Amino acid sequence: MNIVKKFIQKLYESNLDRRKIISQLRRYHDKKYINTELLSMLLGVFKVQETRVKDIMIPRTKMVIIKKNSSIEEILPLIINSAHSRFPVILENKDEIIGILLAKDLLKYISEDVDTFSIDNIIRPSVIIPETKKLNILLSEFKSGRNHLAIVVDEYGGVSGLITIEDVLEQIVGDIIDEHDTVQNSNNIKKLKNLSYSLNGATTLEEFNDFFNCNYISDKYDTISGLLINKVKGLPKTHDTILVDGFKFTIKISDQRRIHNIQVDIKQ
Repeated sequence: MNIVKKFIQKLYESNLDRRKIISQLRRYHDKKYINTELLSMLLGVFKVQETRVKDIMIPRTKMVIIKKNSSIEEILPLIINSAHSRFPVILENKDEIIGILLAKDLLKYISEDVDTFSIDNIIRPSVIIPETKKLNILLSEFKSGRNHLAIVVDEYGGVSGLITIEDVLEQIVGDIIDEHDTVQNSNNIKKLKNLSYSLNGATTLEEFNDFFNCNYISDKYDTISGLLINKVKGLPKTHDTILVDGFKFTIKISDQRRIHNIQVDIKQ
């Protein structure tokens, strides 16, 4: 690790641009000075410097919200079913967010204090940010303000979504699995039938190259999802088909933020 720190410090002192720094990091990886996990994290640091909030936020249509006049009996099932810990509180519609409710703040009302429940007493101020904010700036603001969730607004001030500190960190360290997530098999590539395979969207180019005997290399992305996004100049949707050389990629599961599962067929 000390070698890596000294190396990165030397790169910055040499005033190398981003592309050259990434090239050097990849060479360190090839020489086994750093492992694949560390390389991915370092590349993720560069990624958050370029990615906007709009690119990874949870869209407005998928926000789980709580209405201000809801009773605790109405709120609890919603919290349990969603398994989230923070919720925007609204008046009549999603453009009228008045604060954030933390699930843990409801604990004291679970038993004898139900009759004293008032959402006004426990909602916290909401952080409002523009869609265009870069993730590295947002991460710094999350840390300094000790916030974990921000409401995202468009250029007209309307709510377009929300973003959490976990969403930002996942851009650096990869998907964060918590107790409510389904743990995926570490094998990212599985054979379905002859010349047809299922891929996890997080499959690295290195894994793909080793498995299919290819040589896809890029300074801009390090996963097969990144290759496909770069190919179509945007995030492909579920059922989209993309042809790359001798491969036919079919997006099986995708959402507003990432590609989760891909089927790849080898063309003959």
